[in-house]
Amino acid sequence: MPDKVIVISLDAMGGDHGPSVVVPAAVQRLEASGGRLKLILHGDRQAIETHLSGKRVPEGAVEIRHTDLVVAMDEKPAQALRRGKGSSLWNAIESVKSGQADAIVSAGNTGALMAISKLQLRMAVPDLERPAIVAAWPTVKGHTAVLDVGANVSSDAHQLIEFAIMGAAFHRAVLGSKNPSIGLLNVGSEDAKGHEEVREAHTLLRERDFGLNYFGFVEGTDIGKGTVDVIVTDGFTGNVALKTAEGTARFISGLMKDALMSSPLSRLGALLAAPALKKMRRRIDPSSINGGPLLGLNGIVVKSHGGADVRGFTNAIRVAEDLVSSGFANEIARNLERMSSIMSSPAAPVESRES
Repeated sequence: MPDKVIVISLDAMGGDHGPSVVVPAAVQRLEASGGRLKLILHGDRQAIETHLSGKRVPEGAVEIRHTDLVVAMDEKPAQALRRGKGSSLWNAIESVKSGQADAIVSAGNTGALMAISKLQLRMAVPDLERPAIVAAWPTVKGHTAVLDVGANVSSDAHQLIEFAIMGAAFHRAVLGSKNPSIGLLNVGSEDAKGHEEVREAHTLLRERDFGLNYFGFVEGTDIGKGTVDVIVTDGFTGNVALKTAEGTARFISGLMKDALMSSPLSRLGALLAAPALKKMRRRIDPSSINGGPLLGLNGIVVKSHGGADVRGFTNAIRVAEDLVSSGFANEIARNLERMSSIMSSPAAPVESRES
């Protein structure tokens, strides 16, 4: 028997597919967890039970908490804050606030998820302005943590440094690196390139001792190369980059499938190369990296893609489990408190630090 059962709260009504994806994903994850997982599903009881029908679920592993209210995918964050109380999303987050669950996973409205999570859970450090969504991006060297990928449309220099600290803590705690390297995403590697906010963040990261392994500016081509362990950018740029990569991956997969099925000879070649092709497909499949934590909150919140399939949402639940087990939230809180202290003190002259 496991020492501790991890409890994950699921917004069963969120996303493009709702219970038709969330429930089968929950069942799959329970099967793989070996009895160490319990799930609380928030949403329409009848719809949830319909999708649970006929599936084998360990006794006591699933609890359904009914609500008729749902936050729409196109609802503005301010509206969700006013009208969202009692919804599946609100209740799922509230179970983390009350200590009944260790984490929450939702494929629902990103803005509403961020706003309600911030309202209920608060930020891990009082001076922290906003959470950020991080994605574990597959590269030739393993995985690079990219943030923000959608929580903040724009970010100033101070927020970009917060993202760097949170991304480093995430990579260290979840992806296993000891001293993750950090790069700022820019349109070039020269100091004069980029807008004012990214240049200011670059200067501060070089000149202040945040205890980070700062590499410097990186470009879009460096993401897939794995040039650095953590890539920092604003949510607008990060989200566009992420969705472009996902679309490209699906486009390439489609082209390969068409090419390999185009003739008897190519189909024979595909059969011979099947193990290698399956391995490559798993590496580039967006579902394999689905599940982006909102870093900086006083609680674990994982955002799944709204259009995620069963495999993708299953992976998002697994990410939440890993985060609960890792204790990364304490690491982030300590580092952000250190940052606040550094930013509130005068900068030391470069000469005195080199002497």
